[in-house]
Amino acid sequence: MRGFRWMFLACTLLAGVVSASPPNPVRGAEFQVLSNPMPVRAAEKKVEVIEFFMYHCPACNALEPALQDWLKKMGDKVEFRRIHLPYYGETDPEAHMFLTLEALGLEKEMHARLLITWHVQRKRLRSDQDNLNWAVTHGIEQKIFLDAYNSFSVLSMMKRLPRLVENYGVTSTPTFVIDGRYVTQTSMVVEANPKLSNDEVLPASFQVMEVLVERAAKEKQSKQK
Repeated sequence: MRGFRWMFLACTLLAGVVSASPPNPVRGAEFQVLSNPMPVRAAEKKVEVIEFFMYHCPACNALEPALQDWLKKMGDKVEFRRIHLPYYGETDPEAHMFLTLEALGLEKEMHARLLITWHVQRKRLRSDQDNLNWAVTHGIEQKIFLDAYNSFSVLSMMKRLPRLVENYGVTSTPTFVIDGRYVTQTSMVVEANPKLSNDEVLPASFQVMEVLVERAAKEKQSKQK
């Protein structure tokens, strides 16, 4: 069986190797910088962190416990949100489920349940009917779910989602974008630091993210002076 680090590589694109280290991440190694920074939603004193993910991605599921621990550690320094990569474009059922739950204010509550459905129970939600059945089974009233699922706002966002993801330059998951500019993946950290053991991969990845959050926070402070 392949090691833990290679499960991440199965879901992500590989980055080039440059001399670097997690405490001192290097552009082009552990992270990239978007040539056209994206707008952020975070409050002035917070740094936005976006996880691009997919419900079916095993690396995203494996990452989740460590991600939650990291977010607790960062506290009010960051404002976290997710964007579902539309694997099948405008008709992707997973992204449609995500946007519907987000519209209903239920995404955070249901996120762990969906990961359990996909990765523990190994049930696949691959159609509108699958999504509806899952929602009703998990206590969401059918009419409320369908009204949101078929709403103009959700369907419009489904059409815009592929272009939005393209603007971020994201093609694989899990990918993190910090402050609308800094892009990093676990695979990038692994490739830049090939001597990391399997147990060191996640701590190193979140160390890189923490450094980038601190960098973004300092840049915000300097602009406010």
